[in-house]
Amino acid sequence: MNMAAAASTIPDQGPRADRFIVITAAIGLVLMAGLISLEAPIDRVWLLLIGTGLGIALYHAAFGFTAGWRNLVTERRSGGLRAQMVLLAIASVLFIPVLGFADSLGLTGISGTLAPVGISLVVGSFLFGFGMQLGGGCGSGTLFTVGAGNLRMMITLITFIAGSVLGTMHLPAWLAMPGVDPVNLIESLGVGPTLALQLVLIGLLAAGFAALERRRHGHVARVLQARPESGIVTTLIQGRWPLLWGALALALLNLATLLVSGYPWGITFAFGLWGAKILQAFGVDMAQWSFWTWDYPSLALKDSLLVNVVSVMNFGLLLGAMLAAGLAGRFNQASRRTLGTRSVIAAIVGGLSMGYGARLGFGCNIGAMFSGIASASLHGWIWFACAFAGSLVGIRARPWFGLAG
Repeated sequence: MNMAAAASTIPDQGPRADRFIVITAAIGLVLMAGLISLEAPIDRVWLLLIGTGLGIALYHAAFGFTAGWRNLVTERRSGGLRAQMVLLAIASVLFIPVLGFADSLGLTGISGTLAPVGISLVVGSFLFGFGMQLGGGCGSGTLFTVGAGNLRMMITLITFIAGSVLGTMHLPAWLAMPGVDPVNLIESLGVGPTLALQLVLIGLLAAGFAALERRRHGHVARVLQARPESGIVTTLIQGRWPLLWGALALALLNLATLLVSGYPWGITFAFGLWGAKILQAFGVDMAQWSFWTWDYPSLALKDSLLVNVVSVMNFGLLLGAMLAAGLAGRFNQASRRTLGTRSVIAAIVGGLSMGYGARLGFGCNIGAMFSGIASASLHGWIWFACAFAGSLVGIRARPWFGLAG
């Protein structure tokens, strides 16, 4: 047997781990944990680790919301959205009983993600859905792709932060428009009926998405039943995870966030906070905007970022995605592509729209949709519907910016 023939019999091991990136991410986590332990309660260290796990899960499962929505619209492929429905179903089963029976379980001081329903929510979620298709990622998608070394998404993140700060300036005026107080379905209907209602609605949506795919392609791809391409241990470390693994990991880690911090996972409040702190460092008096005089934002602005729960988890998510990309040997791959002018403009427009929309809409696909629906808050469902409508417009706009449909 010649050398070429022998080589062809050796199985493809895939990309090797990037030791420099892995070591850098690990050192970053250790240093961050040490700094947090000096300034904040120990639960912040646990939340850093939970955030790290979320970053690993998002990266290895490629569990982005943006592409899943776009694939249904442009290709009638429903796998991504059906995986998101599975995620919401698992989270509902975990969250609703815990929130409904919190006092009986001795879980004092925990609450779900609740927000008012009004013009601010509708406009904000629509803008967010529009922006995520131009920016190239949602709240979680932006963070984990930045952590994996994507240069274009760094532009999206910077403008996301700028849009978030602008949104904090205008939010009080938006909240003065017509709206109603938060609607907690658990309090209105009870634990059992709420859980049943949500699971039926989620099931109907999943069936509808599958029907669209079947009508176009004659069958429905079994992406949720897909098995790991390699051994379980290799897949856990290097990816690519089946979507079901990603849904389970995200739901369980969000529950862990609720139990440790007292409220579910969120992302975008930190972006506005980071931008406000930057402006404050340059001498801008943030108290001139009423948002930053409210109790929680005011306290967060005064405290270190290492105390703020959302910021700490975002730092963990970034480092977790970096670690996962390093283990997979794929760090910085997307940054090797040349960035065209129109692509950069799309990232800027998308980031600003998402940042502004997230503040008006009380969060992103994670804080508003995932955590909101898991908490049985009516605003989570409305956010989903309006953001999807905005996403349809964003998908139509992508060709104008030279982005693939």
